[in-house]
Amino acid sequence: MAEGRTVGLTGLGTYVPEEVLTGEEIAESSGIPEEVVVEKMGMREKRVCPPDDDHVSDMCVAAGRNALSDAGVDADDLDLVLFHGSEYKDHVVWSAAADVAERLGADDAYAHESYALCAGAPIAIRHTAAQLRVGDVDRALLVTASREEGLVDYADEDASFMFNFGSGAAATVLEADPADARTRAVVRESAATTDGSFSRDVVMPAGGSVRPPSHETVDGGEHTLTVPDPEGMKERLAEVSAPSFLAVADDALADSGYDRDDIDYLALTHMKRSFHEYLCGELGVDEDESYYLDDYGHVQSADQALALREGLDRDRVADGDVVLFLAAGTGYTWAATVLEWADS
Repeated sequence: MAEGRTVGLTGLGTYVPEEVLTGEEIAESSGIPEEVVVEKMGMREKRVCPPDDDHVSDMCVAAGRNALSDAGVDADDLDLVLFHGSEYKDHVVWSAAADVAERLGADDAYAHESYALCAGAPIAIRHTAAQLRVGDVDRALLVTASREEGLVDYADEDASFMFNFGSGAAATVLEADPADARTRAVVRESAATTDGSFSRDVVMPAGGSVRPPSHETVDGGEHTLTVPDPEGMKERLAEVSAPSFLAVADDALADSGYDRDDIDYLALTHMKRSFHEYLCGELGVDEDESYYLDDYGHVQSADQALALREGLDRDRVADGDVVLFLAAGTGYTWAATVLEWADS
């Protein structure tokens, strides 16, 4: 473990919108059989945002307030507010982190953003824990939110692997050397790896500098996410994804003094059911030592906190448990962080 101060997770907060989109409705919109949507893709339902409500910043503020309350921390005691959520947010070329800090009243904090897409949670914890250990900051709030469901075209078969995108938010409070009574978990070590050969496999064709928005791009439906070569991506990803997930898990565990047999709870990115079950099997995790997010869908870098929240609510996480955050994001980055749970 890196030398320096102990880093504790002292607060956890989540938020999801009320509106629900069911697997049956996704099947009707996409033409994919309901059984495939629900059983294979793993979507009984997911949360979605109304067009004019629950923007990314709104959801971050809600989750942030919950996390601060859970930690017993006032916003004006924060040194850092970090947003590690979706780039699809209230406005383009805009700092959600600054907006969230202002709305929460974190007047003494600086705010910035970190993008690792769906791998964002373990990486944000890794970077912030390093700052806390060396004394750069004492107390930080990490917030994330996604409503990328709004970027999915259910009529685009090439984008089908994104049909699980759901909406929601999560937040965590990290502190250096917190009192034992306030420590929910001790943050241990992390690991990550990137294969940049996938960097252009998932794109929104228009809206950036390569193809700025125009009447033509809007009329052509070029402002939703798609996969230019779905079969090619699937074939190449199949060779590297499982080994990369397991490699970062093993590295984070080993650097923390553990191995696969020590995992008590796995908080894993939402993915198709068979792959979730495969990774659980390889890591030696039983069904009651994880939570499959088939009632949330894939909420970008909020997945790990949502899975942890469900595990706590179902008494699947106990004092002394080793909790593994394991994630992957297009680009393609795989990341893991180990927590030692201290308060259930």
